Amino acid sequence: MSPRRPGTTTLTLLAAIRDGDAYGLDLVERTGLSSGTVYPVLGRLRRRGWIEGIWEDQAVADREGRPRRKYYRLTPTGARVLDEELGRIVGLTREARA
Repeated sequence: MSPRRPGTTTLTLLAAIRDGDAYGLDLVERTGLSSGTVYPVLGRLRRRGWIEGIWEDQAVADREGRPRRKYYRLTPTGARVLDEELGRIVGLTREARA
């Protein structure tokens, strides 16, 4: 049995993170997905090693008068998965048009 391919929600989040490091609510805004969807998927992506979470410096949050944010960024593995899957989708689209 082959491993499951990433779904559209996973690919949407990976693509949004590839556009630049982002924190959870930023990803909710970028993608239009609900926070109840985004946060569990971020946890799975982190456990798979496709993204990493980096806490911002407390001083930055203090200056802005808010809690610290955890920013997410793609790992090389996450970038490879995203590129492979997007390439596969483009290939399927080309085949369908032929």
